[in-house]
Amino acid sequence: MNIIASTVSLTVADVAASSRFLSTHLGFREVTVAEGFIRLARDDAAADIELWAGERTPTGAVVSFTVTGIAAEHERLLREGADVTTALRLEPWGEWSLRLTDPNGIVIQLVEWAPPAGF
Repeated sequence: MNIIASTVSLTVADVAASSRFLSTHLGFREVTVAEGFIRLARDDAAADIELWAGERTPTGAVVSFTVTGIAAEHERLLREGADVTTALRLEPWGEWSLRLTDPNGIVIQLVEWAPPAGF
């Protein structure tokens, strides 16, 4: 598996307040804003942060890795008996996604952007 980016996704009560805090005090900037969702990034090697409104996971946190070759990784994880809690699927916003859950309930998400049609 080749990991090319990392993201921490957090479920919070007030997405805007958390975004302001991370921007003001830790130098993050908003790169994507939608209803109930903000993605923040920095120009250095820090992981991106996604803020989600409401309940998204039992733990309130998701560690997400952008990878290459996600279909092969899905097959490998199934062969190894990993707890794949969301099977590989194409999301409406254009990424392939799957989720694993570790023995302590931490959700690990693997994603790979799908190329636009015609590429």
